[in-house]
Amino acid sequence: MEEEIFKKRKLNIEKLVNFGFILEDNQYKYSKKIIGNSFRVDIIISKEGKVKGEIYDLETNDQYTNFRLENIEGDFVNRVKEEYKTILIDIANNCFDEKYFLFEQSNRLTKLINEKYNIRPEFLWKKFPNYGVFRNSNSNKWFAIIMNVDRSKIVALEKKEVEILNIKLDNLVTPYLKKKNIYPGYHFNKKNWVSIILDDVLTDQELMSLIDISYNLSGEKICKK
Repeated sequence: MEEEIFKKRKLNIEKLVNFGFILEDNQYKYSKKIIGNSFRVDIIISKEGKVKGEIYDLETNDQYTNFRLENIEGDFVNRVKEEYKTILIDIANNCFDEKYFLFEQSNRLTKLINEKYNIRPEFLWKKFPNYGVFRNSNSNKWFAIIMNVDRSKIVALEKKEVEILNIKLDNLVTPYLKKKNIYPGYHFNKKNWVSIILDDVLTDQELMSLIDISYNLSGEKICKK
């Protein structure tokens, strides 16, 4: 539950402290009573943003774990689970900044694109909820898409999840394919598009210069810096 709620969130320490978290033993801790004040939820967040939660029965002082067991159902267990989930979502919304993508370079590029072009990613597919499309707001054409894929789909035999940037380069595709970390477009026309693995091999500035080309090709002059 915690991993799902916080996977696209980045911890904001200032917001965390303002929310009521207290720094103890190099971790941030927060408690709240639920179920008519008969149970206590303890939330512990590391400085890296890892979230852990525990629930205690205040009458017995025993830890309550039934809400995490898939084979246990019932109105009471579901109520505990929902109240716990509500607390997590509240913390996520108030103590973390939203990340559009899973990896840091993807999010840095998203920020740079928004600062330069005032464009945010669109997430268009339920089947692929992490695929973000950047669309030229005047021509309505795509100029970039960030996708999470298995690296082996881009580089043979290298199996692990990565995010790639697909951009349109048209007649510049061939010379750019000679550069490190740039590959034929994945799921796009390979004559016009390239895919770039977002793992900091290419700098943000190098990638933005390529995004500028794609933006220009999508039907609008590049905005002045």
